[in-house]
Amino acid sequence: MSKVTWKPGTFIYPIPAVMVSCGTMEKSNIITVAWTGILNTNPAMVYISVKPERFSDDLIKEQKEFVINLTTKSLTKATDWCGCRSGKKYDKFKEMKLHKEKANFVKCPMIKESPVSIECKVKEIKKMGSHHMFIADVLAINADDKYIDEKGAFVISKCDLISYANGGYYSLGKKIGKFGYSVKKINKHTKNSWHIVS
Repeated sequence: MSKVTWKPGTFIYPIPAVMVSCGTMEKSNIITVAWTGILNTNPAMVYISVKPERFSDDLIKEQKEFVINLTTKSLTKATDWCGCRSGKKYDKFKEMKLHKEKANFVKCPMIKESPVSIECKVKEIKKMGSHHMFIADVLAINADDKYIDEKGAFVISKCDLISYANGGYYSLGKKIGKFGYSVKKINKHTKNSWHIVS
């Protein structure tokens, strides 16, 4: 197998396709973002990158808050549409028949149809070139209770989450392993229990 070399670009795929809600309950917008991710565990921090010419860029700068809403297979059309249309011309909640839900710590609305809505407070804005990176603290995670099992764990496989790769949307496949499975060994003393050996 040989590799072909291309010029520098953005080719770390797949990545999340999320709808970011911003503004206030009265004056709100949704921007679709694929450039988002985790920055830190303690404190919990995330980021989104937005082009400065986008309508949402000013809304986020003004409020210093936003909500990351994870997207599902059933939300694919809305996710794409909200990324192709400007909030200057359209009420995206109305056009896509999405419902605003009041957040606990930020003034931005959450998207009710999203299985997980993450409330974020902007800590720093970095001008990167083509994009502004909004670095934010996570204030709260709001998960739809229909995806929470009897042990209180969120069952992500039930959501039909989608990802984005090289211009396409993809539904996430079935679980093929979990963290630490490659180093687990059977404990000889208890047949059915597992432990991680370092």
